[in-house]
Amino acid sequence: MPVVQLSLHGSLDPMLHLEMGRAIQDMRDQGILILGSGMSYHNMNELMSGKAVVPDSDTFDHWLYETCKLDPTQRDERLKNWVQAPAARGAHPREEHLLPLMVAAGAARDGACERVFSGRVMGSRVAGYRFD
Repeated sequence: MPVVQLSLHGSLDPMLHLEMGRAIQDMRDQGILILGSGMSYHNMNELMSGKAVVPDSDTFDHWLYETCKLDPTQRDERLKNWVQAPAARGAHPREEHLLPLMVAAGAARDGACERVFSGRVMGSRVAGYRFD
């Protein structure tokens, strides 16, 4: 299976990454899988703290889940303003591990989003999503 890597833009602008997804959305019609790697929670200091439960991960995970279930217009609006979400910076001190989700969401067109994984890793809540 051919693989093409798409780099994140240095600006780390969420809207730009949603637009990057829109720019490649026609690839889906050609049978090309668009896979965004990253994590729904990525605060390494908290991950390594040894806490049994990392509260910011639960708070942000709930926001992300509710956001991904919205219709695409509302979903994109909330994703581009993700830093205003509850516990946003606690969950993502930097956005590199969240932006791939925005590229995938942008490529989804009007497709629905489904959470396909939810669990704990080192005390933090993490989740994976699939866009139709």
